[in-house]
Amino acid sequence: MTADANLPDRIVRIDLDLASIGPSDVNADHERRVAIADLLEGNSFRPVSDAVGDTSGPYALRLAIEHDRLLFDVRLEDDTPVRAFVFALGPLRRIVKDYFMICESYYEAVRDAPLAQIEAIDMGRRGVHNEGSTLLRERLSGKIEVDFDTSRRLFTLICALHRRAAS
Repeated sequence: MTADANLPDRIVRIDLDLASIGPSDVNADHERRVAIADLLEGNSFRPVSDAVGDTSGPYALRLAIEHDRLLFDVRLEDDTPVRAFVFALGPLRRIVKDYFMICESYYEAVRDAPLAQIEAIDMGRRGVHNEGSTLLRERLSGKIEVDFDTSRRLFTLICALHRRAAS
């Protein structure tokens, strides 16, 4: 999905709180970089006008985990604050944990498992990722509208942050 550069309802910059990101392995770093690049290439992101007034983007988004809560700090491209949204991590914990476990199984399988086993694990990994993305969209409902692809990429980034919070 490629976003039209003239559309205001999109993220043009994403910052992950460095204090929230801890040491991770090569695979997790790669997934995070790909998610950021894909997200910036194409996304649909719009804070609901009732929640923020009539502020149009494009937007800069800072994601962080603070005090066991997920922070979406939404700003305009010039860093003018729009609104910060704070979400409890509890509803996402189980799905993030499941996603980490299946990712570990996938990376282990890639090293020496038969192709059919790798494909089966990858299908399960995508299924859990989709479940997490759907749950994230539900949590954002009424505050921030995102399409499914944007939600998937944001879920990947939240997992990167959660990895540190869980350790």
